Amino acid sequence: MPTLIFTPRYTDDSQALWKAAGALGWQVQRLTNWRVPEHLQNLEQAVLYGEALFGPTLAEQLGIRLLSPPEDWLVRLPMEYKHRQISMQTLGQARQLTKPAFIKPPNDKSFPAEVYTGASLPTEYDDDMPVLVSEVVQWEKEFRCFILQRQLVTYSLYSRFGDVQRETEFASTMDEDNALKAFMHTLLADERVDLPDACVIDAGMLAGGAWACVEQNAAWGAGIYGCDPARVLEVLRHASVRV
Repeated sequence: MPTLIFTPRYTDDSQALWKAAGALGWQVQRLTNWRVPEHLQNLEQAVLYGEALFGPTLAEQLGIRLLSPPEDWLVRLPMEYKHRQISMQTLGQARQLTKPAFIKPPNDKSFPAEVYTGASLPTEYDDDMPVLVSEVVQWEKEFRCFILQRQLVTYSLYSRFGDVQRETEFASTMDEDNALKAFMHTLLADERVDLPDACVIDAGMLAGGAWACVEQNAAWGAGIYGCDPARVLEVLRHASVRV
């Protein structure tokens, strides 16, 4: 039976996953600090859920490998699935940009993902830090999709025109759901799109009506919004791999 392990930080998502795991008969443990106690270090099926910043360190102590997207995944994604120019640069290169661009660290949140000019980028990070530099676009709606072995397991609308939809409980219409499913079906069936066994893909509709990928995220650190917690656990179970 899997053991779901949380970091010390309490969130609504971890509480929802805790309840779902209990209903499935999983064991659940919440760490009290950022060290894994000895009795949890040799679990047969450890499943970690927590912050991206601490995940790899905790995974090493647990003896597992966490599935995460390649840093250049969006860069290599075929244009029909992203509909914007995206490049991988160093932060030093990005600091030379004079036109606004959407700039973010590839797989963490060391600084906020926002529209920057080169001069407005944070100064406390090294020039050799990799960043994704994207053409600025407007998203009308964005969905979070938990993916297992190239199948859409559960999904949730999370944003409209940049506003998180918590007050509407992440509600979406049937037409929006069908449009998302059609896009994801095409994306997941395309062999040119490389994916780990378990991941999260954020996808949405751009101003103008085209559907595109926002980004790929590691499932073990992703918020669940209105996704079905029990189905999220199916994906998390495969995102922690015993080494």
